[in-house]
Amino acid sequence: MGFSYQKQILHADSVAITELMQAYGSPLYVYSRTDIEHNWHKFDQAFGTHPHLVCYAVKANSNLAVLNVLAKIGAGFDIVSGGELERVLAAGGKADKCVFSGVAKTTTEITRALEVGVRCFNVESASELNRIEAVAKSVGKQAPISIRVNPNVDAKTHPYISTGLTENKFGVDKNEALDLYQIAQQSAHLSVQGLDCHIGSQITDVAPFLDALDKVLALLKQLKHQGINLTHLDLGGGIGINYDDEQTIDIQAYINAIISKVGDTEIILEPGRAIVGNAGIFATKVEFLKQNTGHAFAIVDGAMNDLLRPSFYNAYHQVLPINKATTGTQANWDLVGPICETGDFLAKNRPLSLSEGDYLALMSAGAYGFTMSSNYNTRPRVAEVMVSGTTHQIVRKRETVQDLFANESLFL
Repeated sequence: MGFSYQKQILHADSVAITELMQAYGSPLYVYSRTDIEHNWHKFDQAFGTHPHLVCYAVKANSNLAVLNVLAKIGAGFDIVSGGELERVLAAGGKADKCVFSGVAKTTTEITRALEVGVRCFNVESASELNRIEAVAKSVGKQAPISIRVNPNVDAKTHPYISTGLTENKFGVDKNEALDLYQIAQQSAHLSVQGLDCHIGSQITDVAPFLDALDKVLALLKQLKHQGINLTHLDLGGGIGINYDDEQTIDIQAYINAIISKVGDTEIILEPGRAIVGNAGIFATKVEFLKQNTGHAFAIVDGAMNDLLRPSFYNAYHQVLPINKATTGTQANWDLVGPICETGDFLAKNRPLSLSEGDYLALMSAGAYGFTMSSNYNTRPRVAEVMVSGTTHQIVRKRETVQDLFANESLFL
């Protein structure tokens, strides 16, 4: 059911957002369990009987309830830190369904991942391969690995979330990958499993994905000629969602195209935003209305520390009144927050009819919303709520100011 208007009030599934604001306060993140499950199943079911594993990218939204919902329906997980691994385990996820990505895995993280039995390490450099081998040797285990190849494909997305160009910090080029596979193949403490590729995030055109896949398959063919046979291809994530009427990718058509090219090779995908992005909103309250010469500001209780994407990426989130029936001053409003930064805005130049005290919803905030939030200006992080049908539950309590300095001490 997701988010829709019912009798002029925005609802999450069958629960009015106004009811949630009254129960849990403002600002507030709200997630739809129904949408999360539906979005994951779209990927999983598109593969049919083809061998596959859909690994949710934990960095998009790492709330334990979100992870638990996905674990219970059979999801794998793409993790990029030891902390994310522990979250997955705490939420009931299986280590043998985790692929461990990221450019800076520590000895401690690798040791723990080997201890619990992660599915695979996605290796980003020769130095990392050496470290994984040394750790595996020290604990008497064989580490499953794949090499992350940088295909030098332009995903045509925001430069901060582009990862598939040679100028990016991720992965290795084709020639270095060939050398690393030879080294790994000869090691008694490494088990060569697959090949990994991820070119960026919020990609709304299928062409870069298929271009990268063709380059990966050419490398796979070279490896086979050298006697190195891989069991899976990890094609990463990055499928974009609809923030502002974008033309997005047809998931079934994309996966059909993959299957048509890869034979019977197992495919791992790592969607994050595509699963949770449109399954969440950020709700906030209008505190003050202020009009300077030629400029209208709606000062809300949410801020860049709560939802960083607009300030960081100049990202667009649709803004909807939670109660459509309210009337107020019509203007093109900038939604700004209490943070002492000119860059503290959630939206700009939005035509809205507003009054002080109105509630607003920033849509498509389920991914890279709370997970990127901070305590800047000593602001407690907001509460998170999950809705399923007619029921709702707080899944992360609102922090108190005292929480923020509980681990600090005076210098005596």
